[in-house]
Amino acid sequence: MKVRDSGMPEESYWASFFDTNKAITRLLPESNLVGDWFEIGCGYGTFSLPAASRIQGHLHSFDIEPEMVKNLTHNIKQQGLTNVTAVSRDVISEGTGFAPSSKQGVMIYNLLHLEYPVALLKEAYRCLEDGGCLSVIHWRSDIPTPRGPSLDIRPTPKQSIEWMKQAGFSKIEPVSIEESCPYHYGILAWK
Repeated sequence: MKVRDSGMPEESYWASFFDTNKAITRLLPESNLVGDWFEIGCGYGTFSLPAASRIQGHLHSFDIEPEMVKNLTHNIKQQGLTNVTAVSRDVISEGTGFAPSSKQGVMIYNLLHLEYPVALLKEAYRCLEDGGCLSVIHWRSDIPTPRGPSLDIRPTPKQSIEWMKQAGFSKIEPVSIEESCPYHYGILAWK
């Protein structure tokens, strides 16, 4: 199921919104770097590649768009990374296919404006090991941004935190990422 009000701009324009290497050090906590992670909605792989370089495990990157997966697979090969796999899958409709409590972390970036965010967060929670980490970023709704979904469907940090609680997460912390992602906010949560 395609997320409402989605779509990707040209890749270099998209990449201009983020200092991904700086952001990923804030968004992937040291305590959760050993083990397998997954990413829902990898897009161009803007965060996938730096995340794969940081974690000590395998990163499974999903996207509903085959072209995004093809692009990321090409970039994985170009960079010689062996610990990341890109797969075309509708995670919203089909789930991840992972066993319960089998992953150390999950990245959900720029997707919580979908129609049923709690269902997606519950799938993330189901897949995480005890102590596993959920890493979220989303477009801010309190400032003008050059891109992103309609302001009326962008969740605030408070709303995202409430959805995380509904999905089962209890330890939840906002993350300061403004210097690397000025149009976004970040949140970490643990199972």
